[in-house]
Amino acid sequence: MRTLDDLIAEGVSGRTVLVRSDLNVPLDGSRITDDGRIRASVPTISELSAEGAQVIVIAHLGRPKGGPEEKYSLAPVAARLGELLGAPVRLIRLADGVPSMAAGDVVLLENIRFDPRETSKDDGERGALADELVALTGSDGAFVSDGFGVVHRKQASVYDVALRLPAYTGSLVSAEVEVLRRLTESPARPYVVVLGGSKVSDKLAVIEALLPSVDRLLVGGGMCFTFLAAQGHSVGDSLLESEQVDTCRQLLESGKIVLPSDVVVADDFSAEANTRTVGAGAIPDGWKGLDIGPASVAAFAEVLAGAKTVFWNGPMGVFELAPFAEGTRGVAQSVVDATAGGAFSVVGGGDSAAAVRALGLPEDGFSHISTGGGASLEYLEGKQLPGLAVLDK
Repeated sequence: MRTLDDLIAEGVSGRTVLVRSDLNVPLDGSRITDDGRIRASVPTISELSAEGAQVIVIAHLGRPKGGPEEKYSLAPVAARLGELLGAPVRLIRLADGVPSMAAGDVVLLENIRFDPRETSKDDGERGALADELVALTGSDGAFVSDGFGVVHRKQASVYDVALRLPAYTGSLVSAEVEVLRRLTESPARPYVVVLGGSKVSDKLAVIEALLPSVDRLLVGGGMCFTFLAAQGHSVGDSLLESEQVDTCRQLLESGKIVLPSDVVVADDFSAEANTRTVGAGAIPDGWKGLDIGPASVAAFAEVLAGAKTVFWNGPMGVFELAPFAEGTRGVAQSVVDATAGGAFSVVGGGDSAAAVRALGLPEDGFSHISTGGGASLEYLEGKQLPGLAVLDK
């Protein structure tokens, strides 16, 4: 794959460069609640701008249904991106074409998913949109793929544009690929994976792919209750995927999976609920587990203390609610401590990355914080990611 460095060496001054970034940030109305993905996108955009390119950034926000929706406008993102770049970033619509741009200017195209062709399964429809995007660049345009969070999608601005222009990896995508190769090809041992999140079914493929290569797999979050049920425990009103119990029972036969020994339970899903800490096999009827308990945090910390490679994806509980945040905080701090002790640690994007920032943990306490939860997991599963495969054309 050709990289941003290769493109810079060829020369970009006066050229128009399309950059596919991942700016899909959480919003509270028009307020960005976590700008991590925007900040991660700045280095590539900034370098191209500094080299005199005319940069057109393509991105999406949310999942609009077939057309423009004001709540998914990238206007707040354009404003924040401009602040981080130290120069205004104009928000433009594809239908209006590109305004006059000087060398170094950056514009942001309005949410590309406002056009249903972006996510179409029809090659012709996606190709038609890609042709319109390519037409914005002129005869010497280039494409930089820097949205790792979308490279597992075969979409117009991710895949089809790369077929039509000289294509390069941005610094963010290059870094992500290098980190994931390190996890899959030559992890230092012991290699410990921490998985959380709500559903086993969401992580089943990655568990099956990782179990042969890891030394320990620590399971928390809502998904742990299906594993506990597989051990014969009653889980009260906790999240349970009963159709996955037999599969979890088979996975436990590996002897590598470590489950919580205690959990924080509540009589309601709210910050004001009554709570108590109970053994993992003693969840009362009518109560639901919403976090791992302190003994589990200590046990997980002991495993992590000896690790040389750590991959963490998914919170240990409902960290957004204060009574159920300590499991995630404790495990995250244990990963930070392991990193300080020489371990190579990767936070697998999505809710895990959001938890790091929401809980006030030091981002530089981890070796790498990914911007692509789903893409990271699919890479680790061994799947071919269309947005990467096309860059090898």
